[in-house]
Amino acid sequence: MIPAERQHFILSCLAQKDVVSIAELTERLGVSHMTVRRDIQTLERSGRVTSVTGGVRLSQRLDAELPHLAKSTLHAAEKRAIGQQAAALVKDGMVVYLDAGTTTLEIAHAIAAREGLTVVTNDFVIAGYLSAHARCTLYHSGGLVERDNQSCVGEAASEALGRFNYDIGFISTSSWTISGLSSPSEAKGPVKKAVVARARRSVFVSDSSKYGVVAAINVLPMEVFDTVVTDRRIEPDVAQAIREMGVEVILAGPAGAETSGIKGKVQ
Repeated sequence: MIPAERQHFILSCLAQKDVVSIAELTERLGVSHMTVRRDIQTLERSGRVTSVTGGVRLSQRLDAELPHLAKSTLHAAEKRAIGQQAAALVKDGMVVYLDAGTTTLEIAHAIAAREGLTVVTNDFVIAGYLSAHARCTLYHSGGLVERDNQSCVGEAASEALGRFNYDIGFISTSSWTISGLSSPSEAKGPVKKAVVARARRSVFVSDSSKYGVVAAINVLPMEVFDTVVTDRRIEPDVAQAIREMGVEVILAGPAGAETSGIKGKVQ
């Protein structure tokens, strides 16, 4: 079989069962373990499948994001660890962007005591917290209000955010794969793109539960980021594939939390 035929076969198998092991695919296709992994990586880059330990599954679809309050109760320990690890990248005096989200709120908690920061955000919860608990210079983007997520989106927000020169921009999402970030909301894309275009260092922050989830609209490819900060439950092959794009991967949380050993640079 040529690669396209093998990949079609993998998708056909996944249409019949939730997860297919690499061992099963190797046997049924009559090819090597590495050949199957390359085919899976190709499908994963297209957003159609997601690697799991020892196998592959179809990517999940995200039709609508959960409200801020609901998201705040999910994977709290992982988000806190990611926030603390990401905050270590922030130095006194920096101009920092914090994207809307509960993971970036954890970064806000961790940097509140820093000196001389200028923080820009489109998130009302982050702005409210820093207004009450920090002495940083604080800007909110304004723009179209998205009530459920307590943030601003759209062209007005992106134009406001494009006025700043960021030392570091932290971007979040509710759905991502090897190929990049997606969103069910068209209005969120311009905001994230405006920041990445103006940031000296772009950092993507997200817990591993959101990996392998695909929404209708592609927002940013993974290659635009300098660094990804996620938790140690991310699949080793995924972390390695991101590193091979030239993107630094930082794993947050206790060392015992990873699914297995990960080769390459880990901080």
